[in-house]
Amino acid sequence: MRSRRKIIDATSQLIEHGGFDAVNIAAVAETAGVSRQTIYSIFGTRNELVSQTVAEITLAVVKEIRARLDATDTPFEYLVELVVAGRAAVRTHPVMMALLQVGDANPLFDPDMMDRASSVTAALLQPLIDREPNLPDLKEIATVIMRMGLSIILFEDEYVRSDDDIREYLTRWLLPAMPFGL
Repeated sequence: MRSRRKIIDATSQLIEHGGFDAVNIAAVAETAGVSRQTIYSIFGTRNELVSQTVAEITLAVVKEIRARLDATDTPFEYLVELVVAGRAAVRTHPVMMALLQVGDANPLFDPDMMDRASSVTAALLQPLIDREPNLPDLKEIATVIMRMGLSIILFEDEYVRSDDDIREYLTRWLLPAMPFGL
């Protein structure tokens, strides 16, 4: 477990200072003070290492915004605040900001990114499911939230400049698409 933590921390440090292109097994091994074989035995591939690093950071960031989400009254407000808080987190955390940079090594642009992101989204939605156990299956809603959230995070325009703009935009376009009772 200690080696895993050192590797995740080293990967995070490399991303912060050089973006995703700076992450390779040799650089991570040197920064973490472990062998390349140790990295391969724990993570298997560079992509898995980067994915798990981003997932861990994302889950840590989510813990920081839970109070904001806990203060919502309805499932729809929870979903909206999740997008608003997600954008704020991405724009303030150095590793998360690296996700906004285009590059071949950026995991946000991998073909299987949506599959990997679904586990993170499930963790983000778990408090909502715990709070509202009678909600319909949230898998499809999670997919819509991931797609809209990514769009809002990546592409700023006049409709989503401020947090209030995001809330208004999502209420206008997302609320009508939500299942009855949300």
